[in-house]
Amino acid sequence: MESATPARPRLSVGFILAENFTLSAFSLFVDQLRLAADEGDLSRPINCQWTIMGSRSEPVRASCGVTVSRTSGFVDPRRFDYIAVVGGILHAGKQVDEATMDYLRQAARAGVPLVGLCTGSFILARAGLMTGRRVCVNWYHYQDFLDEFPHHVPVADRLFVVDGDRITCPGGGSVGDLASWIVERSLGRAVAQKSRQILVLDQARPGNASQPHPPLVDTIADERVRRALLLMEQHLADPLLIADIAVRLQLSTRQLERLFQNVLGMRPAAFYRALRLKYARWLLDNTDRSVTDIALEAGFADCAHFSRHFKALHGFSPSDRRAREARAETDGPAVPPVSAIELAGPRLFG
Repeated sequence: MESATPARPRLSVGFILAENFTLSAFSLFVDQLRLAADEGDLSRPINCQWTIMGSRSEPVRASCGVTVSRTSGFVDPRRFDYIAVVGGILHAGKQVDEATMDYLRQAARAGVPLVGLCTGSFILARAGLMTGRRVCVNWYHYQDFLDEFPHHVPVADRLFVVDGDRITCPGGGSVGDLASWIVERSLGRAVAQKSRQILVLDQARPGNASQPHPPLVDTIADERVRRALLLMEQHLADPLLIADIAVRLQLSTRQLERLFQNVLGMRPAAFYRALRLKYARWLLDNTDRSVTDIALEAGFADCAHFSRHFKALHGFSPSDRRAREARAETDGPAVPPVSAIELAGPRLFG
């Protein structure tokens, strides 16, 4: 007696891995599918199916050095509910070949939703598939995207953006939120919740939640100041000495001080401290972390020092803010929450 043809999984995702792709983006997405596909932790592809496709049979190298082999060449894109392109390092050679670009265009013509993970959004844009669409990028790569695609308007203050049958996500932990959204949409909330719980992930965040480290202004013409600001942005919890920043930029400390005064009207140390304090304000408004944890995250070794500078900038202390939050249900918020866009004055994505 012939066995029945197995039913098509309710959710089928094809993956395309770029050269030097980000392993965490791929693994976090595929593991949510794996856990949603079966009862318990048995990993049988019953409710979900995932296929790793490529134009060549050789394994693809991730940015961390791990290699992943394809499970299939390119197949009819209509077999998939989504096709996800996992990007990675931007400036380490060509990410995908022309056969892959052609396949993505074929999938777009077939109406299959395309997902750009990490710098996968760059690949979709290079294929001409993001024209007129909103593109969500990591704040770190915002300027890279504008430089390459000046006629696009990237979004860098969200976890992911769904624009019709194009979905883009900046990578990192936000991939877990996007994968959970897709699983819930296809298989239901209970299944998505089960995947998150096994992966010890917190409650899924919506796509319009802000990226946790927004970038600095993009209107600064002086490349040396821009690089200094980027170094500060990358070292909020472990602040660099201004002298060390100057050395990295091959400047003297006096030259850097003069540049900041001319461009920003502030000394670099004062700007750096204000940036860290405004980031602390964002953490205070958007997380339930303790004041001590927030002080450490913002690069202050001692809570009293942090509270003193915080009050000087914002006009109220961190503990005052928390006390007002506790009364907000009855009295309404007395201090409006700071948004990610306000973190350091004019924002890159303002």
